[in-house]
Amino acid sequence: MAMSNFLSPTTSLRLSHHPTLHSSPFPLPHHSLLSLSHPIKPRRLLLTPHSKGGDDSVDAPDRLIAAVCYFYPFFDGIQYGKYVITQFTAIQALINPLVPAIRVFKSFPFNGFLVFLTLYFGVVRNQNFSRYVRFNTMQVIVLDVLLIFPDLLERSFNPRDGVGLDLLMSLDSTVFLFLLVSLVYGSASCLLERKAPSARDVASIPVAASPPRLLPWPPTASSYHTLPP
Repeated sequence: MAMSNFLSPTTSLRLSHHPTLHSSPFPLPHHSLLSLSHPIKPRRLLLTPHSKGGDDSVDAPDRLIAAVCYFYPFFDGIQYGKYVITQFTAIQALINPLVPAIRVFKSFPFNGFLVFLTLYFGVVRNQNFSRYVRFNTMQVIVLDVLLIFPDLLERSFNPRDGVGLDLLMSLDSTVFLFLLVSLVYGSASCLLERKAPSARDVASIPVAASPPRLLPWPPTASSYHTLPP
């Protein structure tokens, strides 16, 4: 009789999709057993703006502007070449065409600082210029800022003769040759290259069009679908 009642079609079986849990005075939220043993730890997502377009070609005016900017640190540190220029006639012949521009740059004591402000606020922070121009201009500014260190060494350590003078001459000559190589290599790269710097290079320089955006914290239920698997 009991077996016939069990096989009878009138017997209703109640199926539940939820696992049967022991009764507890504290109700549990709607989670699976897996989520109870391994709770989900939501993470913040850093969303960076994507560049528009996939073409990395650079126009000729942008490459020309970027190449001209590399003259700024060279003009600002031309005084470090006083020993090298007098010894090598080839470098004298290379510098002679730039003498009028160097005299104009050095005619006013605050010209270097004014050019620094113009390049940073007028080019680097100006969204009207391309990413390529702003990237190279920021590199130029970094090169000029590095000139503070040899200037401090020369002011604090200024020998008149002996080994100290030889070390000072070596330091000044090294700084000048570094600026000269940076001018030639940087300008030539800007004039000959046709590719913009990669996104990873630009990420370390404050020339982005907009700052990164963080998801709200704590995240809502609608933001879980954006989390990586």
